[in-house]
Amino acid sequence: MVKIEQLEMDAHRAQLNEDMDDLVEKYRSIFGWDVPDIDVPLSDQLICDALRQALNNVEARLSGAPPR
Repeated sequence: MVKIEQLEMDAHRAQLNEDMDDLVEKYRSIFGWDVPDIDVPLSDQLICDALRQALNNVEARLSGAPPR
């Protein structure tokens, strides 16, 4: 039997993905303001790396572990 928490997450997964896309777009636009002739693939990779690190920090905080 699937736990209610999993059902709830499944119901909101599309919104979570949309929110992540919005975050990438937000930081893409900030990079674009600050860096003329931006290397888009590089900036996208840097943004994704930073989002992963931020998520790791949130996960560590929620689990009580020190952030990396």
